[in-house]
Amino acid sequence: MSTASRLKAEGDRLCDRVGRLSFAPPVAFVYNPLLYAREVWHRYLERYADGRRRVVFLGMNPGPWGMAQTGVPFGEVAAVRDWMGLEGRVGRPAAEHPKRPIAGFDCPRSEVSGRRLWGLMATRFRSPQRFFADHFVANYCPLVFMAESARNITPDKLPASERHELFASCDVYLRTFVSELGAEHVVGVGKFAFERAKAALASLDGAPAVASILHPSPASPAANRGWARQATAQLIALGLW
Repeated sequence: MSTASRLKAEGDRLCDRVGRLSFAPPVAFVYNPLLYAREVWHRYLERYADGRRRVVFLGMNPGPWGMAQTGVPFGEVAAVRDWMGLEGRVGRPAAEHPKRPIAGFDCPRSEVSGRRLWGLMATRFRSPQRFFADHFVANYCPLVFMAESARNITPDKLPASERHELFASCDVYLRTFVSELGAEHVVGVGKFAFERAKAALASLDGAPAVASILHPSPASPAANRGWARQATAQLIALGLW
């Protein structure tokens, strides 16, 4: 079985495990793109996770206009379709907030974080083949959480009891993911992913080095002052670029 096939199978198991979890208010809607956008997620793995990868970039969880629409981490539509060359069928969540519809590759919105992250990779490496030869991008948690108002709720804001069950499943998947790819470095995109990677991978035999870079979110004043330049400088300082 290939690396991508093993990662697909393990991702399907994660999808099933987190799909059985329940979340109390203020969480009113939960989207699982590993379920309704599985076709694209599998194609992403098949094309770009076909062997060892030295560096894994790790995000927090899907954004409503990124992975929630395409099934690809930080999956801004144009980056996934036009740069990575990926498309596929995208279904709908069982319960959908009218302010956060899933339109798949027809989504008219652009996710800023994804545009920034994949824009940097496209600028530096030109082709996805050159980037993915040594790197991969994943998310720690596969679920999107929203309040009744459509406000995004990040995993770190869930109650401790809900975090415990969710993070236990996500930790198992992350350890498997990193082991299958033979990653030497895991770079948390933002503080949350960095802290979760440190906690989840500490017990792993031959644990990779864990570091972090600034998150490209437009909610971050620092990221709005030239995120690509700052992230590049951080990766150079870490000796990864």
